[in-house]
Amino acid sequence: MRCPEILTLQAVCVCVSVSVAMQQYPAAWSHYDVCKSRIYTEEGLTWDYMACQPEATVMTKYLTVSLDPPNITCGDPPETYCTLENPYMCNNECDASTDELAHPPELMFDFEGRNPTTFWQSSSWNTFPKPLEVNITLSWNKTIELTDDIILTFESGRPEQMLLEKSLDYGKTWTPYQFYATDCLDAFTMEPKTVNELTQRTLLDIICTEDYSRGYVWKYDKTVRFEIKDRFALFAGPRLHNMASLYGQLDTTRNLRDFFTVTDLRIRLLKPATGATMVDENNLSRYFYAISDIKVQGRCKCNLHSNSCVFDKDKGKLGCECEHNTTGPDCGRCKRHYHGRPWSVGSYLPIPRGTANICIHRSHGPVPHVCDNAMLLCQNGGTCHNHQRCHCAPGFKGVLCERTRCQVHGPCEEYPTAGQPSLHPPSPPGPSRSAPLPTAPPGGDMVLLRIVVFITTGQ
Repeated sequence: MRCPEILTLQAVCVCVSVSVAMQQYPAAWSHYDVCKSRIYTEEGLTWDYMACQPEATVMTKYLTVSLDPPNITCGDPPETYCTLENPYMCNNECDASTDELAHPPELMFDFEGRNPTTFWQSSSWNTFPKPLEVNITLSWNKTIELTDDIILTFESGRPEQMLLEKSLDYGKTWTPYQFYATDCLDAFTMEPKTVNELTQRTLLDIICTEDYSRGYVWKYDKTVRFEIKDRFALFAGPRLHNMASLYGQLDTTRNLRDFFTVTDLRIRLLKPATGATMVDENNLSRYFYAISDIKVQGRCKCNLHSNSCVFDKDKGKLGCECEHNTTGPDCGRCKRHYHGRPWSVGSYLPIPRGTANICIHRSHGPVPHVCDNAMLLCQNGGTCHNHQRCHCAPGFKGVLCERTRCQVHGPCEEYPTAGQPSLHPPSPPGPSRSAPLPTAPPGGDMVLLRIVVFITTGQ
């Protein structure tokens, strides 16, 4: 039996990701690359869990592309094309039966830098005045989170009308991401805007921009962008230095997190570049679409329960390698027997470790908060860790650090605390009896703390 070939996308070397992938934003994406670590506690060696996510990478290596209509690619039958700039220069040939002259869709995602440039090309606008429209659908069969601008590079003129759409349900439904046109009012009855006009309050607005559709673009300005980082900068600052603010917003605003999450993207090419107000009906071979490169940067969505995502070539699918006792393609549910509390997405907060929200074994049952910063304060300088235990200062122990370590051996010298008086131990109770529960004041409500401290003399 042949083992499937596995490609691993994992944050294994922070220094590499900083020097290569994050030159402009040196600390933007270096958080959350570790899911757990070993620590020593009073109970001995144990796991300390943290929120984690895979490293951002080029996602176009893992997609499938489809075109609608399916026969829109040039070369069958062979065609000769003219340039938009010069209608008499007609020496560009497309022939699907010849490798050197073919322009299939996969050339939108191959290695750039070749000479001559490789690109996908559509058939010409020989159906004019019927619109020349093409849908290019990029599918991952996996939920991914976008981390950088989406960039399309055109070898023809940039389209005069275009729409970028996204899907969150594997192509069942689509919503607009951004409209592009030389005249937004005429094409889509929308006022033209730029991403720089957006604010924190209007970040999720769908806009039409004219920045990427005007003029000839044969030598310069070949790209069309959907600006991800400019939107991030509304919370994180111009150079994304305040990532804590962005992470806080992603944590608390589901619509914001979903805005940057996709399973599929669809590029709808609605009108090719014409370079003039009128279409030259006598030379329709000047009008077509040609794309040399599409860039999509992102990471697998693992709900902050994994730092590794693998691509199985045999299955053609990406999948998270889940931690925190979670499972599923997106680590979206608890493993079998680990339903001691409901599954929950991890949290980016507090920076930089976040909160893992691990699934626990059902035999443990629901875990109440043992400590917090309000009603269940750790005593004698102790600090609360993940609401599950107090990390006590030297010389103290107990659920809330309420006892001195030598209390069970008789009187001892009290340990000083920082800015907090020590709690004197109570009179020794009888063996294996619980402390009395508090009673409610007259006319008031009783706060019942779900903590029972068993004290046994001599243990």
